[in-house]
Amino acid sequence: MHRRWPMFRDGAARLLTMRAISEAFPTDQARFLNMTASNENPGADTDRALLTRIAEALERLAPPDPTAPDFSAAEAFVWHPEEAALAPVRRINRVEMTLLKGIDRVRDLLLENTERFARGFPANNALLWGARGMGKSSLVKAAHATVNAGLGDRAGMLKLVEIHREDIEALPELMTLLRGARERFIVFCDDLSFDVADTSYKSLKAVLEGGIEGRPDNVILYATSNRRHLMSRDMLENEQSTAINPGETVEEKVSLSDRFGLWLGFHRCSQDEYLAMVSGYVAFFDIPADPAETRREALEWAATRGARSGRVAWQYVQDLAGRMQVTLETKSRA
Repeated sequence: MHRRWPMFRDGAARLLTMRAISEAFPTDQARFLNMTASNENPGADTDRALLTRIAEALERLAPPDPTAPDFSAAEAFVWHPEEAALAPVRRINRVEMTLLKGIDRVRDLLLENTERFARGFPANNALLWGARGMGKSSLVKAAHATVNAGLGDRAGMLKLVEIHREDIEALPELMTLLRGARERFIVFCDDLSFDVADTSYKSLKAVLEGGIEGRPDNVILYATSNRRHLMSRDMLENEQSTAINPGETVEEKVSLSDRFGLWLGFHRCSQDEYLAMVSGYVAFFDIPADPAETRREALEWAATRGARSGRVAWQYVQDLAGRMQVTLETKSRA
């Protein structure tokens, strides 16, 4: 009847229940304590009614049973650990694969890895690391869309699940929720890194490799980071200088990135690659701009920001489109 509260079969649980009773049922507390202390069998109708009242009250206080997510509701979800729920994403913010320039090699490697996984073959967890603004997270989302579209009658069976960096400790609970589902899942964490006092990386290590349950067969993990070993060089040097056994301390931290079988490095782009990104966006959104003037402005825009990257190119195109009164949503990238 009350499946979530087997409190009367266990001594410790019964003690906790009686403490709750002292607050919720102060007038009936003495009667219940006398009955349980004497090992009396609550066979009388009045005693049974009292126990039923207590159990029903605790049942009302219990959290609701977790319900299986409806994975058909969307192609992507966001994990909310405080509610133990996956929120569907109706429209994914992503860039067309054809607009990602200067990353051809890593693009092909991630596409191949993702397609193998989507078709049920072995594939590696992937760490996309390197320069800021070069399309790491954009590539993950574009690869998901590209592979999903090519699955034929199984299109839509590959789901993208985003977990925020601060929720990494809840990763085992997410794995439990996904385990056994017929869909396949890319669990994606953007901008993953760890501080000195941060121990949540241990939850990630256990899921990647080493835990008793390990990673479910229908789940793969993709993470992006500006740091190759998911922590700064200063942090590694500080750990090494203060530890009793420096080698073991640094090895424990660095071993996390080793558990990603596929490392994909992103580096700063050249001027030609940067201009190709700008030209690609201008052509894709049909912005009526003069090519020579666009080139001059794009180079000036990059110079004022001290960097050339896909993000800088997109920011310039947004500015250009605004001045030309062109709406960038005319070609939805959902």
